[in-house]
Amino acid sequence: MRHGLPFSPQFYVTAPQTCPYLEGRTERKLFTALHGDNAQTLNDALSLQGFRRSQSVLYRPTCAECSLCMSARIRVADFTPSRSQRRVSARNENLRRRLKAPWASEEQYALFRRYLDHRHPDGGMADMDMFEFASMIEETPVRTRVVEYFDPADRGGETLGLRAASLTDVLADGLSMVYSFFDVGLSQNSLGTFMVLDHIAMAREMGLPYVYLGYWVPGSPKMAYKARFSALEVYRSGGWVAMDDPARYATTPDPLATDPIAQQVARIALPDAGQGAKISASQGADRA
Repeated sequence: MRHGLPFSPQFYVTAPQTCPYLEGRTERKLFTALHGDNAQTLNDALSLQGFRRSQSVLYRPTCAECSLCMSARIRVADFTPSRSQRRVSARNENLRRRLKAPWASEEQYALFRRYLDHRHPDGGMADMDMFEFASMIEETPVRTRVVEYFDPADRGGETLGLRAASLTDVLADGLSMVYSFFDVGLSQNSLGTFMVLDHIAMAREMGLPYVYLGYWVPGSPKMAYKARFSALEVYRSGGWVAMDDPARYATTPDPLATDPIAQQVARIALPDAGQGAKISASQGADRA
């Protein structure tokens, strides 16, 4: 539904699909297209409200009977690594970081393919070919980089020293890790954790206050690692709150905790294309 405002993206709701986080449940997403001159501004504004980017779409879970998915971010200035996280950094001290434009490469795809085949053989991306992978990397209307981690001592093998990679958006207030993958043969190196730690270091170098990690879902083993980072915040009930004890968060969905779609859309703050001020979206959303 068009909002009739100076800067008026249209919002839609997906049909129910299998939930990727909690077994036996379904999910829906509220989403809008991301394009044009205001794409970066919209990405910044909606990321502050729990949205995530996938190619040229911004989305947020909006399930009818569940509100467990919470966007998570780390306060960079307050983060202190745990002893185990310091050991992870030490185990990967041989790796080097390189930032690249969002163009897909064959070595990235080879690493990505091995990662999917081992970690997510039945997931939604399991059949992704090189062309679809290239779309995931390259279809971005915002400031995006591929952050690669490589071992300079190893230039052999199918990935030519590439050990891990993250598709990362540069927001006005932080770095958003859109999607990351790594060498599954180095499980002892905890490369997923290492990439988060390095993004925290990179955000410090850039003077950015946050690192956005995607969604944390209490009760989901896939998401449990995110709660191990200190200075973590989650987007809940319309605002960012500091996470205390992860065990205190309910793992059973509450059907009464989810507001109607029209109310959710009405509360979205949109950037004014002319002045950068925040304005409220009018009610309404279409189904897709």
